Amino acid sequence: MNINALAISIGNTRTRLGTFVDGKLIERQFLTNQSMSALPEVLAQTYSALRDKGDAPVVLASVNPSLTDRVAQAVAQQLGRTPLRIERDLKVPIGRQLDRESIVGEDRLLNAAAAYDTLKSACVIVDAGTAVTIDFVDGAGTFHGGAIAPGARMMLQSLQVGTGQLPEVELARPEEPIGHNTAEAMRCGVFYGLRGMVKELAEQYAEIAGNYPTIVATGGDAELLFGDWELIERHVPDLTLLGIGVTLQTARTADEE
Repeated sequence: MNINALAISIGNTRTRLGTFVDGKLIERQFLTNQSMSALPEVLAQTYSALRDKGDAPVVLASVNPSLTDRVAQAVAQQLGRTPLRIERDLKVPIGRQLDRESIVGEDRLLNAAAAYDTLKSACVIVDAGTAVTIDFVDGAGTFHGGAIAPGARMMLQSLQVGTGQLPEVELARPEEPIGHNTAEAMRCGVFYGLRGMVKELAEQYAEIAGNYPTIVATGGDAELLFGDWELIERHVPDLTLLGIGVTLQTARTADEE
């Protein structure tokens, strides 16, 4: 890739920003969606390396409609640019085999495009954030969808909210598989439950693919949940931002042909 651009990915909990210079992701920052007052400053900082790069667009992806217009307005006010929108102005370059009425989160498509662009083979993408998604891309680069489950923190919160006696528990890796107190038992259920789900679905996807696909993990909780697990072959924290880069580069290449 030889693009120059600022990529912005608005998630349910956090907003990530990444600066591409000559095709390389040289800077990345994130804001929690509760601290968006710092956005103008972060926009100026992350775009500073692009001001002498000529046509350096801002590309915006979002799974959080309540913040999309606010961020787009901040980009226009701070940088004097109207951001290009993923799936509206730029289609994610990944094949799709989905139900006709299906609406898929832009982050899932971008993760799939970035993973397949690198691997060029069947793969499973596990995104561990507010929700956990486990998606399948076949060897021809077609996104088939996958599974969506509550994220680790949401699981712990639901146990506390939905029961009469279970406590509020912070997410942490359990010390051992058997929880010898209530908090550790809750952590074990979430930690090993999510790992078990990933393993079971990966095995099911492997039967469909005819071989065991490479498993790629991303998302804010991926390192805690899967960091030392041999089942996960690649951990790419910036996968969604890289997918924005792949999408823009593909569009630029098509325009030049």
